[in-house]
Amino acid sequence: MLPEGYNGIELMSKGGVIMWPILFCSFVALAIAIERFWSLRRMTIDTREFMDVIRTALRQNRMQEAVAICDETDAPISRIVKAGILKHNRSKEDIREAIEDAGQLEVPRLERYLSAMATCASVAPLLGLLGTVQGMIICFARIQNKQGQVNPSDLAEGIAKALLTTFGGLMVAIPTLVVYNYFVSRVDSMVVEMEIGSSELVDVLTRNRGEHEI
Repeated sequence: MLPEGYNGIELMSKGGVIMWPILFCSFVALAIAIERFWSLRRMTIDTREFMDVIRTALRQNRMQEAVAICDETDAPISRIVKAGILKHNRSKEDIREAIEDAGQLEVPRLERYLSAMATCASVAPLLGLLGTVQGMIICFARIQNKQGQVNPSDLAEGIAKALLTTFGGLMVAIPTLVVYNYFVSRVDSMVVEMEIGSSELVDVLTRNRGEHEI
């Protein structure tokens, strides 16, 4: 929502040069939001259903089938589970280590670009504040040049620049921060699901191996 009497072009023009980096932050944040939305949506699966299928295959000692199911499923949990299954004939510590190594590769993929989005949310209001300071400097310069004999129109440009840059910075920062927190919450939920699935996998593999050794 733009201030009354302003369109996008006038907002950029009267806000001054500081509006351009603010606009750049908005484009970066929007691009990351779109990319993360589609990526996380593609990675999201029914973890419980997936683990039920894997558990059934492992209990019947069908390791190759379980690996094939993981290969067919494009999700972080499937790659972590596959890493554990490939070490099924090793010790419990080796299985857990393989799962942890795979998880360390998957978490950065889930958090990809989120730090850049957080930076945009932090920098945008600071840029707005910088524009505010710039506008106030203009106002005081006008007062000094006219030795205090000024009317409101003399200060209008500086005040407008001060307020418009603050407005622009907050308009970018607020939705960016909301979307960033949403993605962080999504990632945290997926990480918890991966940890639960990993623990279940270790238990199933070790129990399954014990049963077959008997």
